[in-house]
Amino acid sequence: MDEVRYQEVLKKCCLVEDLETLPFGDLTVIGERGINLSGGQKQRVQLARALYQNADIYLLDDPFSAVDAQTATSLFNEYLMGALSEKTVLLVTHQVHFLPAFDSILAAEHHDLFSLHF
Repeated sequence: MDEVRYQEVLKKCCLVEDLETLPFGDLTVIGERGINLSGGQKQRVQLARALYQNADIYLLDDPFSAVDAQTATSLFNEYLMGALSEKTVLLVTHQVHFLPAFDSILAAEHHDLFSLHF
């Protein structure tokens, strides 16, 4: 395990405060299917796992859906635009205010697809 990378990933995924609230921090046993985590915490743990792997391509399905607006903005800035800035990212989201930051947008509406390029 790379401790420095691990701590950076926790920060970028907004998990530092969450781990401080768990009885044994990151050594806390999480129940089956993450039953003792909120939906937003589960999402951020999954994002952290993906980021720690340092893949070349990231497929993200609405990673902001279960987090509040402030956390979504932080994830967008630190995770997507920061940590993944040199990676290929396919992002599915309903958060249209983030879209201008991307190179290409593929929008789906009424089962029809159309592409927007900036």
